[in-house]
Amino acid sequence: MRQFLLVSLGGFVGTALRYGLGGLVSRTKAGAAFPLATFAVNLLGCLLIGALAALAETRGILSGTSRAVIFIGVLGGFTTFSSFGYETLQLARGGQHLAAASFVLMQIMICLPAVWLGDVAVRALWGR
Repeated sequence: MRQFLLVSLGGFVGTALRYGLGGLVSRTKAGAAFPLATFAVNLLGCLLIGALAALAETRGILSGTSRAVIFIGVLGGFTTFSSFGYETLQLARGGQHLAAASFVLMQIMICLPAVWLGDVAVRALWGR
């Protein structure tokens, strides 16, 4: 229960950081059509999870609980794309290249269309 609460608190922190950074980037992009705020958050989250995972694996600096709080809580609240990137890298690094490629393709071919399907379903039920 303690770890659950700590990870939840980490998620709160990550979400607040995402909101703050996203707002900051949105204010500076001057109405550009490209979703720069989301890209910036995803890029920073990926950089952080890569660096922290390498430190954890090579230097042993993070315990199981602190790893869960940072990776699942803070970075998961900040951006789940960092988890996607890290898990894909772990599969590839572990020699599971087919699984890594399948994971990427499934995200694109199943999850992105699921966003569209959810949108279509709601619009069909409740109108535009």
